[in-house]
Amino acid sequence: MTINRRDLLGYGAAAIGAATLGLPKAAKAAGELTIAYNVNLPSWDPTTGPSAVNPTIQGLYQSVFDQIIGQKPDLSFTPGLLTEWGWNDDRTKVTMTVRDGVKWHDGSPFTAEDVVWSLTRAGDEKTGNPIQFVWKNVNNFKIDGNKITGDVVQFDPVYFKWMSFLTGYILPKAYYEKVGAEGFEKAPIGTGPYMVDKFERNAFLRLKANPHYWGTKPAFENVTIKFVTDAASRVAEIESGSSQVTLEIPYEEYDRLIAKEGLAGSIKNVSDIGMIFFNNKDAMLDKNVRQAAVMAVDKELLVKRLLRGYGQPIDTLETPEYAAFDPSIKVEHNPEKAKELLAASGYSTKKPAKFTIQTTKGFKPKDYEMVQAIVGMWRKVGIEAEIEVYEIAKHYELRAAHKLAPAAFYNWGNSIGDPTTSTGFAMFGPSPHSSWKTDDLDAKIGPLWGEKDEAKRIAGWKAVDKYIAEQAYVLSLIQYAQPIVHSKKVNVVQHVSGALLPALMTPAA
Repeated sequence: MTINRRDLLGYGAAAIGAATLGLPKAAKAAGELTIAYNVNLPSWDPTTGPSAVNPTIQGLYQSVFDQIIGQKPDLSFTPGLLTEWGWNDDRTKVTMTVRDGVKWHDGSPFTAEDVVWSLTRAGDEKTGNPIQFVWKNVNNFKIDGNKITGDVVQFDPVYFKWMSFLTGYILPKAYYEKVGAEGFEKAPIGTGPYMVDKFERNAFLRLKANPHYWGTKPAFENVTIKFVTDAASRVAEIESGSSQVTLEIPYEEYDRLIAKEGLAGSIKNVSDIGMIFFNNKDAMLDKNVRQAAVMAVDKELLVKRLLRGYGQPIDTLETPEYAAFDPSIKVEHNPEKAKELLAASGYSTKKPAKFTIQTTKGFKPKDYEMVQAIVGMWRKVGIEAEIEVYEIAKHYELRAAHKLAPAAFYNWGNSIGDPTTSTGFAMFGPSPHSSWKTDDLDAKIGPLWGEKDEAKRIAGWKAVDKYIAEQAYVLSLIQYAQPIVHSKKVNVVQHVSGALLPALMTPAA
């Protein structure tokens, strides 16, 4: 393949650096696909550690591992490694049927024992599963052929839904126990559509199609995923032809690129939301400051000016696709009232309330620019916020230790659309994923976890969302529209979860 000077300049530092590690310069041959991805992969265990709850990484995990219960691109559930699942009448037992004929990447058979071992491990707090408080609710599993039963310790209405979401994966019992955690990191195996061929941390991942796959065989035999965390470099990747697919680029670049010959795009609202965590410390302990910080932000303007109209403003941690979405909950944009609230606490533009806001830069389209704009809106009413940039991995580390700044920008994914996985885990104090931790809110959320009456459960979550909005415990911003740009030689099916799945991609006719 000949590369001219113009192409070389378009590659970007990340792509050139990866090439020196043995990465193909471009995968244009039949059966080859190259994707410029927006995050690195810190760990190969999809069930433990901070990376397990990073929604953006799930597309990588789902390429190698199957989720316990499948999920179609429209987020509807479908049989996966389980073909049937459910509760008994009084919700004291679960029953599951394991798919026959599935093999691990090393050719060994997938069994019900793998399922029980993985679920038991996930529910053991010693293993570090960040969703352990879901998985611990069922134990005492028993196996009869390909049938599994388990005892319900505490009823959790979203137990099965989580099998299609974060940490909902089965790992190989015999192989993992043989090689250990360190060995699994070096040579991971799953039952998914692709197998790991080569992995260079912080550089690239090389996948090859799984010949034993139980589902539809992937159309591309080989897939190279470059970890290109800089948005400008991802643009260069797709524009130069070095990669055939990329995602999460600035919206103006999306519009420009899809107008170019040979390129196309897909953009739709996904289950990710942009939000700003408030931490219950320093200035955020003052309700007037919190409410002013929320009221000062013009979300419509952010979407129109920074996101070119893509995505939509939201006022709670629920989107229209979520089960507890309540359109009656509104948070007004009112800078003048924000000034009055701040004045009541002794603040003004001359004597502003001060705190730090943390944000990623380039992880999501216009994340840093959005925070810059918000800080500008705050400044006009009497809030002075200092911006601190960090990598997404640092956010997880700080959040788990309850050491985030008083304000911290984040994108929250909830592909199963249940309020427990948006409002619940983000706002319940005992959750390791929350930033706001106060007794009043915990007392309202606590009883909802095990509520068996579905209508009462959803109504309860709507009431919690209303209370959070009134108290300004979080700043909900937008539902994201995910931009994907690709070569016209590749067909891409966009998944509403936001996961970019090479197994759903096919060569164009």
